[in-house]
Amino acid sequence: MRDRKHLKRLYTVSIATPVFFVTICVANRRPVLAAPEAFAILRGEWAAARDRYGWAVGRFVVMPDHVHFFCACDETAHAKPLSGFIGGFKQWTSKAILKHLGLPAPLWQKEFFDHLLRNDESYAVKWDYVRDNPVRAGLARSADDWPYAGEITPISR
Repeated sequence: MRDRKHLKRLYTVSIATPVFFVTICVANRRPVLAAPEAFAILRGEWAAARDRYGWAVGRFVVMPDHVHFFCACDETAHAKPLSGFIGGFKQWTSKAILKHLGLPAPLWQKEFFDHLLRNDESYAVKWDYVRDNPVRAGLARSADDWPYAGEITPISR
C-alpha cells in the first residue's frame, strides 16, 4: 500500500490587514430593511463601528431582507473580535429598527456569514457581484439606481 501525503490544514492565517465580506439576514427573511428609516440606522451604526468596535466598514448593500458589507479591523484601535463587532452591531440596530418600525423581535437571524477575502481582486469581484444584487432581484434597473448602498470608509489591502 502506498503512503499518501496529505496537505495540512491551515489553523491560522496571517494577512496584514484582513478584509471580511459579511452577510447578515433578517429573521424569517422579513423584507423590512430597504426603507429610509432602517437604512439610516444601519448606515449610522456602520459609521460608528470604528469607534465602538474597532472595525472599519467599507462598501455595503442593504437588501430588503439582508445586508452585505465589507469590513477590516482597525489595528490602531483596541478592536473586538469579528463576532463581538457583529453581535454589537446586531444588538444596536435591532433595538433601533424594531422600535422605529414597530416590529416584533427578533430582527436578525442568530447566525451570520463571513468570508475572508484573500487578495485585492477578490474585493473588486465580490463588490461587483454584491452591487448588482438589487438588479438581479428586480428591485432596480441598474446598481446606481438602488438607494440603499454605499461606502463608509475606503478599504484597501
